[in-house]
Amino acid sequence: MFHDITHILTALIKGAFPLDQVHFVTPAENNRTSPCLSVILETRCEAFFSATGNVPQYSSNSLRISFGKQQLTLQLYRGNALIQQQQIARRGPRTGAFLLQTLNELQMQPTEQDTARLVILSLLSHCRDLLGSDIHTDSRSRALFEAVRRFIDENHASALTRDSVAGAFYISPNYLSHLFQKTGNVGFNEYLTQTRLEHARQLLKGYDLKIKDIAARCGFTDSNYFCRLFRKHTERSPSEYRRQYHSQLIAKK
Repeated sequence: MFHDITHILTALIKGAFPLDQVHFVTPAENNRTSPCLSVILETRCEAFFSATGNVPQYSSNSLRISFGKQQLTLQLYRGNALIQQQQIARRGPRTGAFLLQTLNELQMQPTEQDTARLVILSLLSHCRDLLGSDIHTDSRSRALFEAVRRFIDENHASALTRDSVAGAFYISPNYLSHLFQKTGNVGFNEYLTQTRLEHARQLLKGYDLKIKDIAARCGFTDSNYFCRLFRKHTERSPSEYRRQYHSQLIAKK
């Protein structure tokens, strides 16, 4: 359980790790960074908040959250060893900003511990919600990416373009490119080419078709372009690839 930031957040919110004291760290001069919250994970937890980010690193197990303008960074420490880190974009209603502002104001009233604890727990709940939203977004992106991959595999012989594939899924061409780069770590055109060439290799191995027919069956309208592309990726022409494959088959018999 200690290895998972989401579980730690849930345990803190539900009181499995009771939050005891909230400490406000005195802002350091000439050291203004993002607001930071550090929660020491003991039998009774203590929270340390700094509006300028100068929360010291503790040797105890801890959860550290930095609130940047564009993203949150959540770090889980076992002693001084970082064992998990997650970064999530700050988006949607500015709930987090309002809660941070409230903590800023509470620095002037450090004895208001009940209020400070409630604000800290609300802030932790907000972080967990952002994490959950990020996970769901990743799941949807992965599902869409896999659906587009299947579509390309099944329709590789057609005149596919980035625009036509994006239109088939009612998304913008730019988003399609982003989806492939982020989820598949590959460009759309590169993936389309790889898929077509893989089908071409299978046809070269299993069928005695003319090279121009194989090119057409794999979505290439120009057989000369197909041959150049095939050589670029395999260092052999389609005919050489076929001969080498069949020679290896005969040698194994």
